[in-house]
Amino acid sequence: MVIKQLNLFFIAVGFFTRIPMPNWVQVDSEKLNQASRYFGLVGVLVGLISAGIYLLANMLLPSSVAIVLAMIASVLVTGGFHEDGLADTADGFGGGWTLQDKLTIMKDSRVGTYGVLALVFALWLKFVLLSEIALYQEELVMAALVSAHCLSRVLAASIIYSEQYVREDASSKSKPLAQSQTVNELGILLLTAIITLWLSGVSFALSLCVVLVVLRYLLILGFRKQIGGYTGDTLGAAQQVSELCCYLFIVAVSL
Repeated sequence: MVIKQLNLFFIAVGFFTRIPMPNWVQVDSEKLNQASRYFGLVGVLVGLISAGIYLLANMLLPSSVAIVLAMIASVLVTGGFHEDGLADTADGFGGGWTLQDKLTIMKDSRVGTYGVLALVFALWLKFVLLSEIALYQEELVMAALVSAHCLSRVLAASIIYSEQYVREDASSKSKPLAQSQTVNELGILLLTAIITLWLSGVSFALSLCVVLVVLRYLLILGFRKQIGGYTGDTLGAAQQVSELCCYLFIVAVSL
């Protein structure tokens, strides 16, 4: 039982980060679906790495520089996986008129104007929001990083449970993707978010959860209208948008 859960966790880590999986890990489509239960835990891992870099850098450098280094660390660890999804989604939704046009654009390895703008504004806003949090309380930056990375991945992964996967053809450049999720996977996913919020000491956890539930609903409405469901790229976009929403909420309640 423990070995099976470790196998699923390492699949999740290998899928979402550049951290290599142990050689003994076995991967197939069924295990990838089951591994979605640990997507939030991967967010905790990425958040801890990012927060650790911030903590170390902030001892020697200005807070603004430490924040940039923390952001770079998260991108290096994940390989820009979610940022790529955000850019592709922006290009597809912004440049395509029909469903097939949108999916074709999203599969294109080139980044267009909409994608570049989405990345620039997202990274810029992330830096500004984290800087504002640091002005209020520097220690809160680390809690914000861990919580936001976890909650945003929980939100994105939970979309798999309720929404339809929009199938792509064999020319897709996307990685294999979890396409189904049971109540068990969803429950473990949500439990990860609850425990992370509790341990991080974020005092307005319940209010933040309500905001994210509303955001999830709005994202789903948008995805349904645009393509009738979700793809790997839209899940990446959902992660980035919800991460930014977490930081924005923390700044708003900290004023």
